[in-house]
Amino acid sequence: MPRDIINLVCQDCKRKNYTTTKNKRRTPDKLEFKKYCSFCGHHTLHKEAK
Repeated sequence: MPRDIINLVCQDCKRKNYTTTKNKRRTPDKLEFKKYCSFCGHHTLHKEAK
């Protein structure tokens, strides 16, 4: 199965906030989204965790 479940980590507080799926064949790079962090209280950059 090419789709894997990944965690998105806030770059400010380093906490795992979101999970999503990703097709590793089409997007081999790490994902980056600007999402709301409930711990920080504002929108921050979230990157794919290892």
